[in-house]
Amino acid sequence: MTPEERAELGRAARERTPFEAHEGFTPADDRPDPVGLLAEQERDRVPELVPIRHERMGTDPFAFYRASAAVMAADLAAAPNSGLLTQLCGDAHLANFGMFASPERRLVFDLNDFDETHPGPFEWDLKRLIASLALAGRANGLKRKERAVVTARAARGYREAMTSFAAMGHLDLWYAHADVEELRIQLDKTRSRKVAAAGAKARARTSLQAFRKLTEVAEGGRRIVSDPPLLVPVRDLADGGPGLEDEIRQLLAGYRDTLPDDRRRLFDGFTYVDMARKVVGVGSVGTRCWIILFTGRDDQDPLLLQIKESGPSVLAAYVEAGPKWDNQGRRVVAGQRLMQAHSDIFLGWQSHGGRDFSVRQLRDWKGSMESAQLAPEGLRIYGGLCAWTLARAHARAGDRIAIAAYLGTNDAMDRSLVRFAEDYADQTERDHAAFSS
Repeated sequence: MTPEERAELGRAARERTPFEAHEGFTPADDRPDPVGLLAEQERDRVPELVPIRHERMGTDPFAFYRASAAVMAADLAAAPNSGLLTQLCGDAHLANFGMFASPERRLVFDLNDFDETHPGPFEWDLKRLIASLALAGRANGLKRKERAVVTARAARGYREAMTSFAAMGHLDLWYAHADVEELRIQLDKTRSRKVAAAGAKARARTSLQAFRKLTEVAEGGRRIVSDPPLLVPVRDLADGGPGLEDEIRQLLAGYRDTLPDDRRRLFDGFTYVDMARKVVGVGSVGTRCWIILFTGRDDQDPLLLQIKESGPSVLAAYVEAGPKWDNQGRRVVAGQRLMQAHSDIFLGWQSHGGRDFSVRQLRDWKGSMESAQLAPEGLRIYGGLCAWTLARAHARAGDRIAIAAYLGTNDAMDRSLVRFAEDYADQTERDHAAFSS
C-alpha cells in the first residue's frame, strides 16, 4: 500500500477505537482472580523455588507488577484495542530496559527481556510501560502531579518518536538505535555524570567479571561456586549429576545449529567446564534456568551462557496473529532479533525433555538505571528514553505509518494514557495487597 493508504488504516482504526476507549481502567465484571492466574503459572515451575518468587513479588506493588504480566495481559485483552498489531515485548515495564554491548562493542540502550514477546496491539506494550512509570513514581514518593508529568512525557515521547519513524526510509529506521555515549553528550553535566557512571558499571559487567565472581578453583579445576538456592552447581542438585550434565550438553549441541555459521565457529573454540542452576529475575523465578561455563584460549578467556526455559507467551491466549512456533525458545529469539537494534551474538534456542529454551550470554556489559534512585526529573527523562526505544522496536516490526496516524499530532491519546496509568497502578496495589494477604 502507499503511505497515504497506510495512514488511512490508522485513522480508520481511531474511528473504531477512539482515544476515550483507552482512558482509565475499570476491571471487567468477569475479571479472573489475579492470584489464581499467578498460581496457574507456577504449576509447572520448580517447587522449591516458588517461595523465592513469592518473597520477591511481595516486596512492593512495583515488584508484584514486574511478575504479573499474565494478569495485565488478561486485563488488556478484555478492553477495546486499536487492532494495529506489531511485535510486542509483552512485558515492557521500566525494569526491562537497559544497557548492553553491541557486536561492535558500543554501549547501547534497548529492551532486554523477551520472554513474553508476541504480536499484539501496539498500545498494550505502551500501557504496560506507562503504568510501570506510575508505580515507580509512587515507590519514589512522587505526588500525583509529578507522576503525571512523568507518564505524559513517556506517552508524548512514544507518539513523537513514532511520527518521526513514520517519515523514515526502511534502512534509516533499521539502523536507528540509542547509543549511550551519544545520549550522555546530549545531557547536562549532572545527568551526564549519572549516565556515565551507569555506563561504567555496565561495562564492568562482563563474562570475565562474572567468571571471577561466580567461579572458584576447587578439586584441581575451575568450578561454579555454590550459593543455594540461588545458584546450585549441577553436581549438588538432588536430580543432578553426570546424567543431567550430559543432557544439557546434548542440548548445547543442538543449540549450536541455531547459530549463524560464523558464530558456530566462534562457539567451537570454547570448551565446556561446568554448569549450575540459577534463579533469575522476579517473574521468571521457578523456571528452569542454567548457566554454563566455558573457557577459550585459557582460564582468563571465559564464556558464560544462560539457558532459560521458555513457555508460551502470556499474550498467546488472547492474540491469534503471528506464526505458530514449534519451539517457544525460537519465538523468544525471533522476537528479540526483530525488536532490538543489536542482539547478543550467542542468541539461540533448543528443546530438551519436552521443554523449550532460549540461550544467550549471561553478561555482556549489561546494566540498567535503578528507578528507585531517580528523582522526578530523572524518571521523566528515563521514561522518555524507554518510550522512544519502545516506539523504535514497534516501528521495526509493525506499520509505523498506521500507528503514527492513529496517535495523531495532539496530546489526546497522551492524556488518556496518563489516566490509565494511575488507574492501573491503583489496581496493581489492590492486587498486591490480595496476593500478600
